[in-house]
Amino acid sequence: MIQRTLLRTSRVVRPSFRPQVALRTSSPSYLRATQPGVVSRWYSEASESKKEDNAKPAETETKTEPEDPVKKELEARNKEVVELKDKYLRSVADFRNLQERTKREVSAAKDFALSRFSRDLIESIDNLDRALENTPQAALAEGANTDLANLHSGLRMTETILMGTLKKHGLERFDPSPEGEKFDPNVHEAIFMTPQGDKEDGTCFTTQQKGFKLNGRVIRAAKVGVVKNS
Repeated sequence: MIQRTLLRTSRVVRPSFRPQVALRTSSPSYLRATQPGVVSRWYSEASESKKEDNAKPAETETKTEPEDPVKKELEARNKEVVELKDKYLRSVADFRNLQERTKREVSAAKDFALSRFSRDLIESIDNLDRALENTPQAALAEGANTDLANLHSGLRMTETILMGTLKKHGLERFDPSPEGEKFDPNVHEAIFMTPQGDKEDGTCFTTQQKGFKLNGRVIRAAKVGVVKNS
């Protein structure tokens, strides 16, 4: 009984000894803003975030990647290969041009030497031709003059061999009158003009001096007589 009585009294007395806690109340924000001497400032978080975003690209731009030495050396080698290839092609072109120029110079020197030699030889050929043409045909008749006939035959053979040899080197003799060629001022030189009833006007009917060509180029024009009927 005594224990029950004590338990009940303790339950009644315990609430009376609870400590009182002072509650601190803060004034509302709208009251603080209206109080004199108090200034409120508002800050935008968006502007600060934009500044941070703008600062980040600047930092990334300043950061440059280090150059790869292998790539740099490869680019240098490729550039060197291009330069060497260009020099090689230029050298080949210069060498070919030199070959062509040398070939032309050698050919020109050869033609010049042959031209001088041919001009000096033409007079001797003319004299040989005159000797053969001016030999009387009666003296060449069989039994008339055997020695003269043999000499004439030997000279004719010599002339044939000589002209064949000269032709191999590009020197040719031409005579326009036997075929009655048309007068061409590029290869013929008109000595006189006369009417010929049985021949066409403007043709070569006689040759006083035969012409010569060296490799297709006239070195001496043939001196001819030209028909002029009108």
